[in-house]
Amino acid sequence: MDSPAYQRNDALKPGMFVPESRFGVWFLKTETWAIHVLKRAFGDLERLIDDRQPRYGTIVDVGCGRGRSFRLLQERFRPSRMIGIDVDGTMLKIAAMETAQQGLAVEFQQTTSSRMMLPDESVDMIFCHQTFHHLMDQEHALKEFHRVLKPGGLFLFAESTRKYIHSPMIRLLFRHPMDVQRTAEEYLAMIRAAGFDVPTRSISYPYLWWSRNDLGILERWFGIAPASDREETLLNCVAVKRLRTGSVETPSPRDSGERVGVRG
Repeated sequence: MDSPAYQRNDALKPGMFVPESRFGVWFLKTETWAIHVLKRAFGDLERLIDDRQPRYGTIVDVGCGRGRSFRLLQERFRPSRMIGIDVDGTMLKIAAMETAQQGLAVEFQQTTSSRMMLPDESVDMIFCHQTFHHLMDQEHALKEFHRVLKPGGLFLFAESTRKYIHSPMIRLLFRHPMDVQRTAEEYLAMIRAAGFDVPTRSISYPYLWWSRNDLGILERWFGIAPASDREETLLNCVAVKRLRTGSVETPSPRDSGERVGVRG
């Protein structure tokens, strides 16, 4: 895949990531993934954006996999440039083929999230969906996101928490680095510590059927509501890179008027 639209980081080495299981690779092709995971996350994240702009120039999907997000990113945010990043070269070949068939112009980089081949402050939005629980160097990835985003740029984060990734069903069917998993609160603290503002009004805790140990059966079939003091299984949020005043970063004007994050 040698072309101007594809770059590979020659520093990639075995052991930098945990390969997905065969079931996981198959699941990413299903309509269950597309409808109940990806599209649901898009709908939730979109409503969490403050001061929504009509378009965002350069959008990067970190952990793009098969590239199923790019049509949705194009339709909802009208970017002039889209870039897909993934460490898995096989997935990127599939993404390149499928996006080309859809008539979408997408550039691809085979690299890790902590080694992005992009200039400083060159990106308007980073979309990171169900990717962080695969990363072994999460703090370095956030530093890279902060580096490449323009001041005021958006970081759309949709993630499964430790509670979900450590559940027996997920441990059986998928493959993840188990010692880096975090709670929703720990993810939020890490994102804020990396230099992002995350207003509480831009946080959501969806409790979707597929993220529950019982797959939502108790509530759907028997009307038994989930416990109010549960540990969250999913976190969606929209973070903003802080603006600069001189040499000092200042909170974005969007980071005001806090209210409690939405639970699903």
